[in-house]
Amino acid sequence: MTTPSQGLSAGVATGAHWAHSLPRSGKDAQMSDEEFVREVFDASYPRLVGQLAAITGSRAEAEDVVQEAFVRALGRRHQFAALDNPEAWLRTVAVNLTRSQWRRMRRHLSLLPDLIPDEPPDDLSSDRVALVAAIRRLPRAQQEAIALHHLADLPVAEVAATLGVPVGTVKARLSRGRATLADLLSTEPDTPAETRS
Repeated sequence: MTTPSQGLSAGVATGAHWAHSLPRSGKDAQMSDEEFVREVFDASYPRLVGQLAAITGSRAEAEDVVQEAFVRALGRRHQFAALDNPEAWLRTVAVNLTRSQWRRMRRHLSLLPDLIPDEPPDDLSSDRVALVAAIRRLPRAQQEAIALHHLADLPVAEVAATLGVPVGTVKARLSRGRATLADLLSTEPDTPAETRS
């Protein structure tokens, strides 16, 4: 797992999405670090929230972890402005925050009865809701890999960098996750055929 400090010092690998988001090869010399964080926020926030919503199944939770990632970027704004791919660093921080929250929630839920049903994100089609519901039934590691690769459209290498695991591990998780999803979606009576492919 890549920690925020490792990501800042190593300069997370450049991703395909970032290259076209902001016209820069490094921060504009005239721009303050705070202005740079604002530009990254404007360019990346909606995309990051969409990606994290695919992992968490909750737009509100996705917004929380992405906002917290930006708060951490502001706390290290000078180092953040020097990154090759600030969006990848933010995504890694947000995924790590999601993992931490998930572990805490699992501990709390083991002490309480399950009274609150899972709610899908509000802005998803019924096909996507069925897919997200099926993804949430996968083991956590497979959920993350499937959501980042197939829903967030990240290349396998960037998924591996985000999750802090080898590329081969991501490929194995994707393979196992797709096989399980195929079984889950084929047994769903209301799942449209195009979602099953």
